[in-house]
Amino acid sequence: MKELLEFSMLLGFIPVALGCIIPIMIVWFIIRKNMNETKQRTQIIMSYIEKNPNANLEELLSKTSPKPKLLKEKQLRKLTWGILTALLGLIFLGMGAWMGYVGGSDPDDITFSAFMGCILLAVSISFIVTYFVGKKMLAKEMEAEEQELTKQA
Repeated sequence: MKELLEFSMLLGFIPVALGCIIPIMIVWFIIRKNMNETKQRTQIIMSYIEKNPNANLEELLSKTSPKPKLLKEKQLRKLTWGILTALLGLIFLGMGAWMGYVGGSDPDDITFSAFMGCILLAVSISFIVTYFVGKKMLAKEMEAEEQELTKQA
């Protein structure tokens, strides 16, 4: 009986880990990565200034700063996330249908799976619609960015 209680307590930690600890760790790693990149850029700039006190600082900053993402890249990222969430939504819906077809599953699990699938499909539809509307609205700006890049190259 004691072993069963310990096992059930262990299973109780899994949702806590998935819902709380893992997202906190992901955010921490992203912030740490950004801080390290900023620190490295600062060290490069400081060492360059020490060696060349008369250097053009604006030119150096423009070379070392991260390049902003193009509009086309941002739009393609929306399409990628839309397709990914659509696939996940279809997987959840398929899993719910399979659990209902095979039988023996808890009806709450089937409902949860279908609910998650519908939510993911709704999110994917919003990403895909945003991609196509943005592509249509930002066509001139994206074309101007491409022309500017070809002039620079």
